[in-house]
Amino acid sequence: DGCGHTVLGPESGTLTSINYPQTSPNSTVCEWEIRVKPGQRVQLKFGDFDIDDSDSCHSSYLRVHNGIGPNRTEIGKYCGFGFQMGGLITSKSNEATVQFMSGIHTSGRGFLAAYSTTDKSDLITCLDNASHFSEPEFNKYCPAGCVIPFADISGTIPHGYRDSSSLCMAGVHAGVVSNTLGGQINVVISKGIPYYEGSLANNVTSKVGPLSTSLFTFKTSGCYGTLGMESGVIPDSHITSSSVLEWPNQTGQVNIWKPENARLKRIGPPWAAFISDEHQWLQIDLNKEKKITGIITTGSTLAEHYYYVSAYRILYSDDAQKWTVYREPGMGKDKIFQGNTELYQEVRNNFIPPIIARFFRINPLKWHQKIAMKVELLGCQFSIGRAPKITLPAPPQNKNDEKNADFVDDFIHSVKTSLQTDKTTFTPEIKNTTVTPSVTKDVALAAVLVPVLVMVFTTLILTLVCVWHWRNRKKKTEGTYDLPYWDRAGWWKGMKQFFPTKSAEHEETPVRYSSSEISHLRPREVPTMLQTESAEYAQPLVGGIVGMLHQRSTFKPEEGKEASYADLDPYNSPIQGVCHAYAEPLPITRPEYATPIIMDMSSHPSTPLGAPYISTFKAAGNQAPPLAGTCNKLLARTDSASSAQALYDIPKGQPGPGSADQLVYQVPQSVAHPTVSKDE
Repeated sequence: DGCGHTVLGPESGTLTSINYPQTSPNSTVCEWEIRVKPGQRVQLKFGDFDIDDSDSCHSSYLRVHNGIGPNRTEIGKYCGFGFQMGGLITSKSNEATVQFMSGIHTSGRGFLAAYSTTDKSDLITCLDNASHFSEPEFNKYCPAGCVIPFADISGTIPHGYRDSSSLCMAGVHAGVVSNTLGGQINVVISKGIPYYEGSLANNVTSKVGPLSTSLFTFKTSGCYGTLGMESGVIPDSHITSSSVLEWPNQTGQVNIWKPENARLKRIGPPWAAFISDEHQWLQIDLNKEKKITGIITTGSTLAEHYYYVSAYRILYSDDAQKWTVYREPGMGKDKIFQGNTELYQEVRNNFIPPIIARFFRINPLKWHQKIAMKVELLGCQFSIGRAPKITLPAPPQNKNDEKNADFVDDFIHSVKTSLQTDKTTFTPEIKNTTVTPSVTKDVALAAVLVPVLVMVFTTLILTLVCVWHWRNRKKKTEGTYDLPYWDRAGWWKGMKQFFPTKSAEHEETPVRYSSSEISHLRPREVPTMLQTESAEYAQPLVGGIVGMLHQRSTFKPEEGKEASYADLDPYNSPIQGVCHAYAEPLPITRPEYATPIIMDMSSHPSTPLGAPYISTFKAAGNQAPPLAGTCNKLLARTDSASSAQALYDIPKGQPGPGSADQLVYQVPQSVAHPTVSKDE
């Protein structure tokens, strides 16, 4: 009476003490006899071991023997709290005995162990989860019997399972291994997701799970595509049933729940049998042999009709005449599949090994109120390269014909399931794939390429920003004017216009000129001197014209003519009544006078002798400025004159001079002060 959860398969299994993982009861005993194929040996691995050792393994212990029966020999006797079994316990033959004895104790969970044949070197137990392994991808062997009530899993396929889930139990849920047979799993670890869905599959309930750092999925053959019920690839004429439910509604219209309504996710009523008994069936013709790996079922999906099938059998055939009931290898009875527990939820069951057949039949065994369901088949195309010729062995003698027929059917089925198959050529929708992208081989490459690409793009962006900034800065240093094109001879003169000889703070200092120095020059040299020394003049206060003149020019160009550096003497032409603008006085706080600019126009070929010089300064006094289109008549001198009289601007805010004798002239600081004669 001390035996707990126990599954003894032909190649592997799982066994626990009674009441595990709670404290085992006092004075109990259990003995397990394990047999594997002849020629093999048994290996035992403990997932948990916690047996009271207060009496030095006298009344509470676990004992392992070679062989079965009175001729068995002891391998070892074990007890202790939290005892760590470092390795595997191996028998000397294909038989072994495990004996558990529980005496008087107050604590101790007991044990959980797994066994397999010795050729399964990567055996794990039902308690191992993904967090116990550091490799991103690994292969392990799961024993039979890992659907245990005290283990939990979270997640589903194809999204993956939470890393805290039992590997083997998740493998059963995913349809990778069978709970009654065990099997090999290929696990891939990847980054976790925020939420894990729950579902019911292969009699295992997966719970909803929270965020985790990692998850795992399984690599499979990929033969989990839908076979055409939902998509309509299977025509209505290929879906038949034993009976059809017909009933009138409130308006008197007859409702027929035909077999073609049994398509998964189809809106409307399902297929329903007219009589609810164990002889009803739903049949699907796949048109040719297919490799069928699973089935998904739902109930009626109609809230007002709470109908569903909770258990069923599967039958298959090649000709729709002779049917075979699905059984797991090594099992002597038909497999009963768990169906739905309510009318909406999709429940999946997988066939391990797959079914190779054309005709597929579902036989409901248990149901709620009425037999009603919708289905979808999972699988892929099936083809045989060169099928070996099937030679039936001679049936055993002294048996009746029925047993001989059963023997032949079982043999043919075993041969079919062992033939080589290839993957599906058309799967409208993958419903149950556990294949995930190969992240293990790409992790190292991605870890190198991603930082390199980020650095390259960052460098490129920074380079473009720097070039853009440099070009803008270069434009700012060039000023607001675009440099015109000039010839080589006048290049330096043009450049001098852009380099002031005095700083901004000296621009407010009065500029002094000597009229005697000007008188020593020839009339044609006066504008030239003034032109080359243009840096000594103040900037004109003329708005809107600055952009058209070179720097520090005090004159406005003629209307319709653009200023040019190549032609710096705009007045070397006949006077045609053109009025030139006047320079505004400098904004200073003390009296200051502007020096007249005297230009000799008499030497111009088209100018008559004795033509007066033109001054660009307005007369003294408080008279109003001339109107637009008129010219002021200014004083001038001839070539023979030694002096000249001119009127000068009156500084703003200062009283005007009484007479011309009171005017004081300023001369440039760099020349001598000659005597200037005054008019009488």
